[in-house]
Amino acid sequence: MGASVIAAYGAHPPEDAIVLAVKALSGGDIIGLPTDTVYGLAADPFHTGASDRLFRLKGRPRSVELPVLVGSEAQALGLCTAVPSSARRLMRRYWPGPLTLVLPRRPDLEADLGEEDATIGIRCPAHPVPLAVCEQIGPIATTSANRHKEPALTTAKDVSESLGAELALVLDAGLCDGLPSTVVDCTGESPKVLREGRLSSTEIAAALR
Repeated sequence: MGASVIAAYGAHPPEDAIVLAVKALSGGDIIGLPTDTVYGLAADPFHTGASDRLFRLKGRPRSVELPVLVGSEAQALGLCTAVPSSARRLMRRYWPGPLTLVLPRRPDLEADLGEEDATIGIRCPAHPVPLAVCEQIGPIATTSANRHKEPALTTAKDVSESLGAELALVLDAGLCDGLPSTVVDCTGESPKVLREGRLSSTEIAAALR
């Protein structure tokens, strides 16, 4: 049986839908939610056991770290340390948007994102639903809504039917079938594009000049 699908359309998603999502996450449950790329699975990485459940549901090895969605640049900066000026420039140019930045993780950060504890992948999505959720609960661990290495799911109905038995709920904001985010590693001497997505390497280079 699929999880409950709750409508969360519009530039300002219904408050009751966000409240239900935050309540589920706060209790350690996993939810499905829309993003500006595809539908994702989300957990509160600060809740003991929640990330473990997400890894198991996804069938994703813990060696493949979970990225984090944030609601603002300020939330992102609270997760990392020694953030280079190049990363801040990219944040201000492309956030909210399809850009994931790999940054030095704060040593005392008590978030379970997998086996890697030196770096953290962070994105501020250009979608009102995850932004509203993050505003209420803080950063959330996410991954695309599909089993590991299977095609991503692009509708709330598909997420509910495929994974709903293990989800508390799915927030529905219509079709989400955007290109994946571009991933840029900002932990070295100069930023390096690890995965080219909606933003091209040329666009990233131009923003850094």
